Amino acid sequence: MINEESKILVFGSIVQDLISYAKNFPKPGESVRGTSFKMGSGGKGANQAVAAAKLGSNVKMIGAVGDDIFGKENISNIAKSGVNVEGIVKIKTESTGTATIFVNEEGENSIVVVLSANYMLNQQKAIESEEDVKKSNVVMIQNEINEDGNLTILKIAKKHNVKTLYNPAPGLPNLNKEILKYTDILIANENETEFLVEKEVTTDNNFIEAAKLLINFVNEAVILTRGKNSTIVAIKNDNNNIETFTIPIISVKAVDTTGAGDCFCGSFIHAYITKKLSIKESIIFATKVASLSVQKLGTQSSYPFKDEINF
Repeated sequence: MINEESKILVFGSIVQDLISYAKNFPKPGESVRGTSFKMGSGGKGANQAVAAAKLGSNVKMIGAVGDDIFGKENISNIAKSGVNVEGIVKIKTESTGTATIFVNEEGENSIVVVLSANYMLNQQKAIESEEDVKKSNVVMIQNEINEDGNLTILKIAKKHNVKTLYNPAPGLPNLNKEILKYTDILIANENETEFLVEKEVTTDNNFIEAAKLLINFVNEAVILTRGKNSTIVAIKNDNNNIETFTIPIISVKAVDTTGAGDCFCGSFIHAYITKKLSIKESIIFATKVASLSVQKLGTQSSYPFKDEINF
């Protein structure tokens, strides 16, 4: 059952996942024999939309695909997960984005993304989406679309006092930091954090300092996820004082970590906006959901439905 009260708007990417599983990643010039192959719907925007919708949130996606078989399949799969796909357009002159993904026996992945139609989510598309923004409780963005489109949609959101969540994935060099001024909640992993602070971040203290630095540029919270390690959080309280804390990770046997960060983001926003939990409670909830997803193969197909969780 979809919760109609709160609306999540995702302005983001849609790609076709092409996933090869093998014992080890191939080295340059090397061919390795894989163990299996899967195709599925993906893209950071679509993944986060699907994760939230499968948990029962009211989610609408604004995206772009090519007028091809991958585009048709992605729209169908996203809709089956409960996402409103009326904002997804087909671009005749572009192909649907693709992600070529390699997964080793440890469940780790490496990914090459060709974004194609996703670049059509530009400044003009953001302006055309203003009515959808006004009707929403939160707008979510990532880094797999046009950068000007991202900045514009967040400016529109703040104009209408709509909350914003920015997941700067994948990490980009020379990112326009102006976008942080319009960001309420920032969720970044290790690699993305290094791009944001422009230096190597490896130790617990490094991450705490990074969170304390980044919280000065956003409005509400910084959440730094670290894979197998604890999550570092910095939030501004009602008096605008900064509080930092750590959320422990849940140790599980991972078989495929592809899309786990997106599952975390979608689950977090479901808990925070739809369930109306606190930021800390929402992170704990998202950590549990993401830990379930890495125990299954695939991306969106690994995300649990509401009736599959008991917490």
